[in-house]
Amino acid sequence: MLKYFRFGTVQIRIMRILWEKGQGTTAKEITKQLNSASEIAHSTVQTLLRQLENKGAVAHKKKHRTFVFYSLVSWEEAVQNELKRLIVSLFQGSEERFFAYILKQGKIKSQELSEIKSMIRGREIR
Repeated sequence: MLKYFRFGTVQIRIMRILWEKGQGTTAKEITKQLNSASEIAHSTVQTLLRQLENKGAVAHKKKHRTFVFYSLVSWEEAVQNELKRLIVSLFQGSEERFFAYILKQGKIKSQELSEIKSMIRGREIR
């Protein structure tokens, strides 16, 4: 399981690139892809990659004279980590309070709500 920590916004964007690539990618390739949405310096990307390595979320291998970065954490593990952090910090660790808050917001479409009800019924049967 992933260490308990928080991803920054750009760190999440970097992780998405690594998850999409699967086999690993260079810092230059990551910078290029990030720059397609908004400008970011290559040195900033390198710093963020080092931070992600220190957190245990990313590692690299040296290929010729270039570092190839890859994720050590799956998308599912990252989501689980972020949700756990959110639930602990904002809802005193209560998943019930978290779901109640989401439902009270009233922004769930009826089709989505039907799917959620179906998932809940499926969990109750087990």
